[in-house]
Amino acid sequence: MSRGFVKEDDQEEIPIVPQRAYLPEGVANFVTRAGMDQLLAEKQALINEKDSLGGTSENEKRIALNYINAKLQLLNSRIAEATIVNLNEQPQNEIRFGASVTLKTEASDSIQTFQIVGVDEADISKGKISFISPFAKSLINKKTGDKVVLKRAKEDIVYEILDITYR
Repeated sequence: MSRGFVKEDDQEEIPIVPQRAYLPEGVANFVTRAGMDQLLAEKQALINEKDSLGGTSENEKRIALNYINAKLQLLNSRIAEATIVNLNEQPQNEIRFGASVTLKTEASDSIQTFQIVGVDEADISKGKISFISPFAKSLINKKTGDKVVLKRAKEDIVYEILDITYR
């Protein structure tokens, strides 16, 4: 049928769904156990939202359902590709995926702790940085006592690694 014979109201609204956190093509989707639990909880919340869909009209319900299904499709894909890294199997004296790293800034002596995690669980406000971030990459394979330089536009920041733990 020609598009000329379709009423404007019959057009299906295509939901615009934000993409998940960036993960380069070909890079394994590493997650911690907590990260996988977080993804599974997000999936359950979407399923619950889908099951309790209300709305004033069938059209609103259909649009909301399409949006939730699109989010679930992206999430299910991310879960299927996830590889849980057992933190107990990481070398305890080296920084690898899942490590919590305590750093001292050389210039100010301030101390910060970061955990290197998967892209979906990264949250800088909680001290969790993605393993694909330049900062995390500069920390990988370092040991306690090593120094790491974070290149900045104005001036570099030098960190000393004080402690490495896996929790």
